[in-house]
Amino acid sequence: MLRATRIAALILPTVVLAPTTHAARPMVTDDARIVDPRSCQLETWTQRTSSAAEYWLLPSCAIGSNFELILGGARTGGDGAAHATSDRVVQGKTLLRTLANDGWGLGLVAGGNLRPTGGDDAFAYVPATFAFADGTRLLHLNAGWLHDGTSRRSRATWGIGGEVQVSDRLWLIGESYGEGSNDRYYQLGLRLWLIPNRVQLDATHGNRWNNPEGERWISIGLRLLSPAFLP
Repeated sequence: MLRATRIAALILPTVVLAPTTHAARPMVTDDARIVDPRSCQLETWTQRTSSAAEYWLLPSCAIGSNFELILGGARTGGDGAAHATSDRVVQGKTLLRTLANDGWGLGLVAGGNLRPTGGDDAFAYVPATFAFADGTRLLHLNAGWLHDGTSRRSRATWGIGGEVQVSDRLWLIGESYGEGSNDRYYQLGLRLWLIPNRVQLDATHGNRWNNPEGERWISIGLRLLSPAFLP
């Protein structure tokens, strides 16, 4: 659910969301859904390019009936240990309209990417999701804003993604997202429920539209969802 989505988008090419994020892994484009009330989830994954590897850990919990809080981070290593960096992510998400099968939902997300060396980023965006064919076809649209703490500049962010259920446990995903008209990326992949509604495995391949030779990546992730247990 990260997606979004600057959490993952700020990190993907060296950037991080979020997606985030992050719709549920492995999508960067976020969805208009949150974790079930009084429940938590853990999304963890590794993403590799030809020159670096990222290791992500993003736990999130539903506080009350309509608010999801994410507190997590990433470890990114370059060609040597001296190039390793860390990022910490904090994000809040609420729903303005609840998604239903063959309906649509709307959300609001805000958060930040915190760096030990300074230059923190702040972001906000609106995710919308449209469901078709009894919820087996989903379209996600994101529109948002990012303030880059390093360059001290702000810019628009966007994302469009789709999910298609092909069996009881398997979904195919595809998306495109970016910042303005120059930084544009795409990603294709799948997610598989090992245990329905509890344990999910995913894998993706992605690249930059306008630099296909320099920024392709692969990712493998695991998503764990809990039953309701919070007060």
